[in-house]
Amino acid sequence: MVRPPIMRHAAPVVEHDISDVARAAGVSTATVSRALRGLPNVSDATRRRVLSAVADLGYVASPSAASLASGRTRTVGLLTPWVTRWFFSNVIEGAERTLCAHGFDALLSIFRESELDGAGSGLRFDPDALRRRVDGVLVVGMALREPEVAALEALDRPLVFVGPGQRGHVTVGIDDIAAARLATEHLARLGHRRIAHLTGSARDDAPASPAVRRTEGWLRALADLGLEPDPDLLQYVDSASGPLHSGHFGLEGGRRSLHQLMDRRPDVTAVFAASDELAMGAMVAAQERGLRVPDDLSVAGVDGHELSGLVGLTTVAQDARRQGAEAAELVLRLAAGETVLGERLHATRLVVRTSTAHPRSRMSLAAR
Repeated sequence: MVRPPIMRHAAPVVEHDISDVARAAGVSTATVSRALRGLPNVSDATRRRVLSAVADLGYVASPSAASLASGRTRTVGLLTPWVTRWFFSNVIEGAERTLCAHGFDALLSIFRESELDGAGSGLRFDPDALRRRVDGVLVVGMALREPEVAALEALDRPLVFVGPGQRGHVTVGIDDIAAARLATEHLARLGHRRIAHLTGSARDDAPASPAVRRTEGWLRALADLGLEPDPDLLQYVDSASGPLHSGHFGLEGGRRSLHQLMDRRPDVTAVFAASDELAMGAMVAAQERGLRVPDDLSVAGVDGHELSGLVGLTTVAQDARRQGAEAAELVLRLAAGETVLGERLHATRLVVRTSTAHPRSRMSLAAR
């Protein structure tokens, strides 16, 4: 007689949470959390009881449970207007790598592009997207209005700025005025006297804005050199491109702006652009107009873009990745309870390439 096979049913898997471990070990859930994370103020005997209960129950801590028990998310918010532009992408990369090395994640939050020009009165980002989800916030390359700063402060999390700073908060960046002076003085030393400036939005009037500060540096350099600052030599990108969007500060914005500038002032012999991307767009426009760089027009920028060497662009270089890395380190130190104060300025350096040279001594561009 063949006996039927005995059917054995697997016992249901019971998933235990941190409260089960606490009951088994005879301690609080907070003590379990501290013991599992290796924090101090937990005795060796208690830690052994907790680990024994974990082994007996087969408990596996989830990130969400750990954050609920500890009040920490191990995530830092990155608030930025753009992710494809050179400065922003490099800062984000430097910050993200540093956060990852410390076991933290980055939560990317983007400004509302339709309101980037600051014409509206509302918040250009959603603070609720960060609430209770981050241990700190990095604001990358954007000058905020007072209500926006207040909205971030209301999150009650450490706040660090990269680029445009905010009074009373830690800031990592460069001296934008000094960078602009360095580029302008280089062009003047070559003999240029009609040095134009390509910059961002005419509506950007935030004192901490890099574009505003670089325009100030250009004006200061001209004044110190005894050159009369001519309003005709200042070209805003949005006046050539219409409503503001990310492309206007890039190659296309620089191209259109240079055309508009040269239509108005064909006698210009040198251009200082507020970014390398604007400068490279200006070089494209010069070629379209039949102008040779640097024989007919010298061009200089700011950033140290990876492509600047390929096109021979003279630039004031900065290390954006390093700025992002330091900003991430600082926000983690603040989140750990350390006191961090002040502004951290990174060095810049003038890199002279083939896009700048002495102005032509024969017939003026206007005559041509």
